[in-house]
This record gives sequence, C-alpha cells and structure tokens, in this order.
Amino acid sequence: MIRTIIFDIGNVLTVFGWKDFLRSFGFDPETEEKVAKATMDNVFWNEFDRGQLSDEEMLAGFIRNDPSVEKEIRQIFENMHGILTRADYAIPWIRELKAAGYQVLVLSNFSDKVARDNPDALDFLEYVDGGILSYRDGVIKPDPAIYRLLISRYDLKPEECVFLDDVQKNLDAAEKFGIHTILFRGMEEAKERLRELGVD
Repeated sequence: MIRTIIFDIGNVLTVFGWKDFLRSFGFDPETEEKVAKATMDNVFWNEFDRGQLSDEEMLAGFIRNDPSVEKEIRQIFENMHGILTRADYAIPWIRELKAAGYQVLVLSNFSDKVARDNPDALDFLEYVDGGILSYRDGVIKPDPAIYRLLISRYDLKPEECVFLDDVQKNLDAAEKFGIHTILFRGMEEAKERLRELGVD
C-alpha cells in the first residue's frame, strides 16, 4: 500500500502548468504551439533549475529553437521569471493527495541560485509535509545519499513510497532502495500510473 508520494520539483511540479501560462498571452494557436515547442526543451529547464544557466542564456536557447517566434518568446520571458519555478498550479493536486491521507514530500536538486533569485519560488512547500532540497541538505540526485537521507529523516518504508521524477537515472537510483517510481511525462499520465498503484 502506498502511503507517501514524493515529487521532484523542477519539471514534475512545474512543466505541466506551462501551456496554461502560455495561453494567458492570447497568441493564435499556431504561434502558441511554436512557442511551446521552442520553450519546452527539458535540457534548458533542468540546467536553469539547477542554476547552471543565466536568464540570458536560457532566453537565447529558446530563441535558437525557433527564431520565427523571437518576439513572442521575449514577451513571455519578461513575465515568466519566478513563475516557472512556482508550483501554485500543483497545489490543488497536493491538497487532493493530502486530503486522501497521503504524506506528500519533495526530493529535488533545487539550486541555491534559483531559491535566492526567486524568494517566492518555494511558497508551495507549506502545502507539503517536507522533503530534501539539495541546496539545503548538500546532497544531489542520483547520489544514493539523498535517498537514504529521505528514508531516515521521515522514517519511511520504501515499499510504501512512490517517487515521480522526469529523469530516469534518478528513478533508477530510487528503485535500488525499493521505492516505486513513475517517469513523469505529464500530470494526467502520472495520475493514471498512481491509480494503478492504488493511489486515488
């Protein structure tokens, strides 16, 4: 029986809200799709979330993906800093899981730079029951130490946990501890996979 849901932060608790954010600009459908494709490169998100890319490098990378929508990309970029690292749109999902009796934790390589530059980026943490953040705890996925720390800190039974991450090597490391895993490709698919594990 699953009792604890563990989320990555970067792409798992943020990327599924990205298209909703793009819709708020009122682009025509073709332009919106082109902007979405240009800005949803996981490599850029991962590097940015880890503080390895500056704002300017992130913007340049998106524009390189599709120069035909440079104006629109620049427009959204003026508005997105701080939004892409906020997970307000994940709060209803977190509340739903907690109301059903599940413990909700996070396990993330969240960088000190992102936390420092976006003081509101971790607002949603008040809705979860805790977790491990690499910049606070000094351990980085997929180092086995981060999973040992999570298990010991929260006295978890690995077989009662499921971990959602968008990086397979992080999931492989978690599986070695007996934790159930879900490779995250979107919220609806993840919810279906959770239902298969008995999580409603």
